[in-house]
Amino acid sequence: MNKTISVILILACSALSCGVKQESSQQNSQSNQHIQNNNKMVVTQLTKADFLAKVMNYEQNKDKWVFAGNKPCIVDFYADWCGPCKMLAPVMEELAQEYAGQVNFYKVNTETEQELAAAFGIQSIPTILFCPMGENPQMAQGALPKETLKQAINEVLLKK
Repeated sequence: MNKTISVILILACSALSCGVKQESSQQNSQSNQHIQNNNKMVVTQLTKADFLAKVMNYEQNKDKWVFAGNKPCIVDFYADWCGPCKMLAPVMEELAQEYAGQVNFYKVNTETEQELAAAFGIQSIPTILFCPMGENPQMAQGALPKETLKQAINEVLLKK
């Protein structure tokens, strides 16, 4: 019975997303913090400066999308206080390991990078930005299940 309730709660929570808080907070002093698993870089924390260099310089290219990366990427816009974001984080880490060398995985803390979140109209978190090579990006909101994310990676980013 407890297992069934847990599964139902997980499924219900994964369909939810958190509204973005509009509070000011201190800048993250670790501009390029890495989450590591087995000494292998998995998901890279981005600041605005990192985003401009690795994903897209929206300050220089105001009217069109110009991807700056050398391979497709996923950007997870999140906040530390967001429950669905916390549920999505380990899934993103697993996917980053599965797609290592094929797709870059990044995350942006909307609390510390409010200007960046505003530039992309992030109003609900988690929001995931899928950036394919040579095409416009696509966004998805909410803590999507792993299989849905894999399908999006294969179809949108890797064209499988």
